[in-house]
Amino acid sequence: MAELGQKLVFGGVRARNNVFLAPLAGYTDFAFRKLCYSFGAGLCFTEMVSAKGLLYNSEATKLLLHTFDGERDTPVQLFGSDPDILRTACESEELSPFCAVDLNMGCPVPKVFKNGEGSALLANFPLAERIISACKKSGKTVSVKFRIGLERGKTFAAEFAKLCEGAGADLITVHGRTRDMYYAGEPDFAQIAAAKNAVRIPVVANGGIFTRADALSMLEKTGADGVMVARAAMYDPHVFAEILGGKKEWDKAAAIRAQIADMLPVYGEKFTLVQMRKMSAFYLRGTRGCAQYKNRLFACPSLSALEEILCEIFENGVV
Repeated sequence: MAELGQKLVFGGVRARNNVFLAPLAGYTDFAFRKLCYSFGAGLCFTEMVSAKGLLYNSEATKLLLHTFDGERDTPVQLFGSDPDILRTACESEELSPFCAVDLNMGCPVPKVFKNGEGSALLANFPLAERIISACKKSGKTVSVKFRIGLERGKTFAAEFAKLCEGAGADLITVHGRTRDMYYAGEPDFAQIAAAKNAVRIPVVANGGIFTRADALSMLEKTGADGVMVARAAMYDPHVFAEILGGKKEWDKAAAIRAQIADMLPVYGEKFTLVQMRKMSAFYLRGTRGCAQYKNRLFACPSLSALEEILCEIFENGVV
């Protein structure tokens, strides 16, 4: 059985450890990844990036690909349904800073699913296989993130894992829920284990990991080579240090201010404010006296107003 914190090698990538940050749309921008890396995350995936958006030279798409100084070992997650467009994206200059391409075959969101992308590819094995094969021909290290099926009671994680390996994937991440479960309910450990036992490439387990105990249990029950943390990191990016057995406390004020300082020159005040109102509320969630500040955080009109609220929170010992 894999141990938490051990190195994980796949394709041309040598991850510093086997506790990864999931690709989270709207959250895993470069500043958040930088924070999670500082707490020990082994790999931090970008937000979901549209292959078509890259093809059409979308400025919004390019912003998702911004990296911080010194960021090298980060995989980019792509979504799409056209093998040729996805391969072109893999070969593009915009993706050259990224160590690997992760193919999204698990997103359950209706607008993605209805376009035949994300988890919709689980209903089309031949197309999924062509996509993986095409992207592998780009020369990139390729991983695939997928769910165990579309509906509860109709799961096929092992079969899809074999397809991924056969098409050339270097690593797979298995989210232990079906598409109709979205992000609720206990993950199906048996399905993740079945996928692990079906292939020789590394398997990362995803779903329901909020603590070190959860991560240890996931490895024990599935035999996976690593774990991927999602929502827990949104609320507490320091969870990586906790899972890896590090320090239990972190300087939330410094972390919030560092994210703002990183984001402001790249995204501007409006986007940075909206993002950091949300993230600040997440980080303060569950701490003593934070409820009285939540509405004020979401309503503050400027970064200077946000700073005033943060000063009040930290000076009053809320955290």
